[in-house]
Amino acid sequence: MNRIAIPAVELAPAASQPLLAAVHKQLGTVPNLMKLVGNSPAALEGYLGLNAALAKGSLGAKTGERIALAIAEINACGYCLSAHTYLGKHLAKLDDAELAANRNGTSSDPKAAAAVHFASRVALERGHVTDADVRAVKATGYDDAQIVEIVLHVALNTLTNYVNEVAQTEIDFPEVKAGLRVAA
Repeated sequence: MNRIAIPAVELAPAASQPLLAAVHKQLGTVPNLMKLVGNSPAALEGYLGLNAALAKGSLGAKTGERIALAIAEINACGYCLSAHTYLGKHLAKLDDAELAANRNGTSSDPKAAAAVHFASRVALERGHVTDADVRAVKATGYDDAQIVEIVLHVALNTLTNYVNEVAQTEIDFPEVKAGLRVAA
């Protein structure tokens, strides 16, 4: 049961309705997360703005989904694991083995593995990564701008993980349970 209301789109605050309509146009549906965040037009605008900005970044959709899965697993967010497993499979075209690797903080793609590992370190260490962590991700070809993007992907996904866990958002994707992560 949701702890915070998830209003129908037509019952959302007036300032949220055009933003939710744009989400519907893009996805064909309005996920519960968006309706939940839409309780606050400012929060919805901020979330959608950062999400759209990162989509224009240089990491790409596949790496963004990989990071989202790693962070959702670290934060044990069932809603986000379910959503990003679905999006990873159907939009980013990641296979089941890759989805499992991502949840464990790695990837079958060596460059993506470095980004996902670094993102996991950022989340686990609450940003207090070591010089060696930064050197390692740079050694695989990531530049300063891409490292900043990785950190912002961690922040964006942590934000949604926390919102969903606080609200206990009803999962409206095929459900995936947390608990796969075996590595730190």
